[in-house]
Amino acid sequence: MMRTPRGGRLFLATCLGSLFVLVLYFQSITKPEPGVKTGSRPVKSRSSPLQTLYLGDQLELLAVQRSLQGRRELMEQACLSHTKKRRVLSSEDLKHLIVDDKHSLIYCYVPKVACTNWKRVLMVLTSGGHYTDPLAIPAHEAHIAGNLRTLSEFSVPEINHRLRTYLKFIFVREPFERLVSAYRNKFTRSYNTAFHKRYGTKIIRRYRPNPEPEALRKGNDVSFHEFVQYLVDPLTRREEPFNEHWEQVHSLCHPCLIHYDVVGKYETLEPDAQAVLHLAGVEGTLQFPTSGKSTRTDGNMAASFFKHISPFYQKKLFNLYRMDFLLFNYSTPEYLRT
Repeated sequence: MMRTPRGGRLFLATCLGSLFVLVLYFQSITKPEPGVKTGSRPVKSRSSPLQTLYLGDQLELLAVQRSLQGRRELMEQACLSHTKKRRVLSSEDLKHLIVDDKHSLIYCYVPKVACTNWKRVLMVLTSGGHYTDPLAIPAHEAHIAGNLRTLSEFSVPEINHRLRTYLKFIFVREPFERLVSAYRNKFTRSYNTAFHKRYGTKIIRRYRPNPEPEALRKGNDVSFHEFVQYLVDPLTRREEPFNEHWEQVHSLCHPCLIHYDVVGKYETLEPDAQAVLHLAGVEGTLQFPTSGKSTRTDGNMAASFFKHISPFYQKKLFNLYRMDFLLFNYSTPEYLRT
């Protein structure tokens, strides 16, 4: 069954204070499972990122561990409180989980949460020296299927082995800021003609009274209000799944089924990314790219977009993304009138 072992998770949560027991645990999980091909790769002399997180130098990791452990615990509690049924992961569930076998990392990418730069970093880490500078990799190249391996490409025993022994990390963002960022990028930029044709024409046709023929043809002037109508309309999800750019994070990465060791946040991107690179043992050779954008979507910008959305639609939209608010400990935005 392709799930992170529940017992292993509870073990880590309750026994972090016992170094001896943890050493025995990691000795057991780093042994190859039956049916898992390990190839001829030499055994690493350094600790894996997972071992470093839980067994590393306590003084060096203390500050970051407090933050990361707190986020993990809050997410675990939210899962227990708001998720009634557990299920087995399918191959489809694992398509957003990128694997770095060299450094024993699994990263679940979330669009509009620095995922382009994380993919660039992972291309450097997995390229064997072909890439050395993340920013030298064109953004479109980072998203080409096949440049990075996903967990869905492995066999069931290989998947289970990696879920048990690799450091699993995710980066999240305030849900409505991520949503506004997706809208701005996909519907207000002239170069995103594919999104305009694919989604814009449909949204305008369905929600705009008496649309102009040019708008129906191009789909390049979707308003934020029309976008919100599209999202909360039950017909939308019945027709097809959400696009990944506005799909809920919990639906992309399944944090109540997969035990993420690190929950990074967009709001603290640089120190959190540095913590992951430290755990991977590459912080001295690789720097996470910093954003040069001067118009990054923040709370004030999100508030300006929601200003003209009625309380009725605000409430519907909040309910749609409610689990992301709960799981990742984001407060209800003050600007909402629900």
